[in-house]
Amino acid sequence: MMKYTKISLVRETIPKRPDDAHKGTMGSLLSICGSYGMAGAAMLAAKAALRTGVGLQRSALPQSIYPIAATAIWESVYLPLCETEKGAVSAVNLPYLLEQAKSSQAVLLGCGLGQSEDIQKIVFSFLEKCEAPMVLDADALNVLAGNVSLLRSAKAPVIITPHPAEFGRLAGVSTYAVNADRENYAAAFAQENGVVTVLKGAGTVTAAPDGRLLVNPTGNSGMATGGSGDVLAGMTGSLVAQGAPLFEAAASAVYLHGLAGDIAAQRLGKVSLLPSDIIETIPAAFLRCGVTY
Repeated sequence: MMKYTKISLVRETIPKRPDDAHKGTMGSLLSICGSYGMAGAAMLAAKAALRTGVGLQRSALPQSIYPIAATAIWESVYLPLCETEKGAVSAVNLPYLLEQAKSSQAVLLGCGLGQSEDIQKIVFSFLEKCEAPMVLDADALNVLAGNVSLLRSAKAPVIITPHPAEFGRLAGVSTYAVNADRENYAAAFAQENGVVTVLKGAGTVTAAPDGRLLVNPTGNSGMATGGSGDVLAGMTGSLVAQGAPLFEAAASAVYLHGLAGDIAAQRLGKVSLLPSDIIETIPAAFLRCGVTY
């Protein structure tokens, strides 16, 4: 029988904030995202992570998009990086990024990064060497197509957040086949590769390596806009950085993401809904779930 994510899971998963909390006790998220032409992906992920409660959000991004991001989001700490001629993060940053990961409770990798050889090298190296839990989204997944075995040997726990086409490239099947049997594909991939798998779409599926599976009941068609996935990735990374268990963090982020989208759609309608509207209604989603601490 299908099991759906319940609001009680969100309440139980969101880390409680003690009265003496400070930014150092609420987790540090290292986000390696963005490229020239894709600054928005990095910014949406960062703002969503902040709205979801992480204590310190550090954005590692190409230096060419740093001025844009820093002007738009004041609360992030920025790590401007050397870039390739095409404006993507260069692999020369790899030792620095791995060092930064050592002081992070979670790493988000992939939103708007592009699919160059440098990005592939960075993703492969993080799977091999990074000890912090990782959320892999978008291009971090695209460069893994054909090298899925690297997920099974990853040094740290991993959450992947593919849409059906990205999942199909990873699993070696068509998007049509994925959409025809979403729950079984997500469950099998999670168990075979040892990663929490978030298969996005209407009724997003969250599957754990141990066989647990939840289907999400929140969300609407107004969220079918580029950038919504970046928001979810940032929210997921934020909860992991705050110490939530990976499966529960992923399922809760998906639920809150969809609920924020529902609240935004009630206010604005579905046609005009933007990913930035989802971010602005994350606080209302927390309150709707009874999370006020």
